Amino acid sequence: MENDRIVQQKSRRFAIRIVHLYRYLCDTKKEYVMSRQVLRCGTSIGANLAEAECSYSRKEFLTKTYIAFKESAETLYWLDLLYETEYLTAEQYRSLSTDCRELYRLLSSITRTVRDEPIQ
Repeated sequence: MENDRIVQQKSRRFAIRIVHLYRYLCDTKKEYVMSRQVLRCGTSIGANLAEAECSYSRKEFLTKTYIAFKESAETLYWLDLLYETEYLTAEQYRSLSTDCRELYRLLSSITRTVRDEPIQ
């Protein structure tokens, strides 16, 4: 499915941005707790999609994709918190949260489509 390929590419690019954010937060801001959390969930989106790609069943694909969807929601939470505690500038926050919200919407659409389409 073409949407799957797009979301995998976007999640990989997003994970790379999250790794850079983690380094920035640790090295520059000396923040280690929230940065670890955003690293974990922000990179987990793509990891779960990689697992979904190798699923042996539709149910497993849906489960792994839904986990990626939930991880994107958690990532948004940590980005919001980092912004509200002034670890991220408005520009950094806007850029990262825009990308994360796009992944969230794509994953929501994929999970809804797979869940609702009839089994053949």
